[in-house]
Amino acid sequence: MTTTTTTLVVGATGNTGKHVVLQLLQQEQNVRAIVRSKERLLNSLEDIVPDASSNLHITSRLDVTEASVLDLSDDELKKATKDCDAVVSCLGHNMTFKGLFAPPRKLVTDATKRLCQAIESNNSVSGKKTKFILMGSDGVANPSGEDNRRSTGERFVLFLLRHLIPPHKDNEMAASYISKVQTPLIEWVVVRPTDLINGEVNEYELFDKPQKSLFDGASGGLATRASVAKSMVDLILTNDLWEEWKGRMPVVHDLE
Repeated sequence: MTTTTTTLVVGATGNTGKHVVLQLLQQEQNVRAIVRSKERLLNSLEDIVPDASSNLHITSRLDVTEASVLDLSDDELKKATKDCDAVVSCLGHNMTFKGLFAPPRKLVTDATKRLCQAIESNNSVSGKKTKFILMGSDGVANPSGEDNRRSTGERFVLFLLRHLIPPHKDNEMAASYISKVQTPLIEWVVVRPTDLINGEVNEYELFDKPQKSLFDGASGGLATRASVAKSMVDLILTNDLWEEWKGRMPVVHDLE
């Protein structure tokens, strides 16, 4: 018998987040989502499965808060995370000039910090443990230093990204923050997809470090956004998988 969980998803209307929401709902799990527009979220689910928003089997377990996550008060975030078994952050910056360079430049980091603070505040009373899954990329190095050393060319590119493109630095800072969380009330995994594409859910593999150069492109491996979402859902629902990867930063590749 499958245990019913409650998961908060932020970044739920994004290209990966919408798959996380739908896959959890399809497995009869409870989902909370913080989004600016409920209508946009429901439309995004229908992009994957037609008529999903009118299927009560799916949407009856969906609880939506319409807001920007950073606009919520501390008490509102505590309410959103209360009794959650997991929190998934698929937050990212829009790939427009405004999205890349306008505030909030630390969207992912600030949201991660505030969500962790809300979880810890709730769980310090209940004693509950909550799983926190942060979506990054294989261009974000493991702060523990466990990744293989990048080539000179790769390090130069990452240096430029870090100093010229705010979202990359934001993702690095968020991963660094969550990796230093000390409380036993929060267990974390940073999921680092390789190059992302759209497509169906495929079988996937998790690696402990990046498997290719930044310059390899598609020839070095790909992952569909649906497969990445599946890896996150599996981490939430499969305790053995979680025990294997908690406190680590797995890299996701679709199996060829």
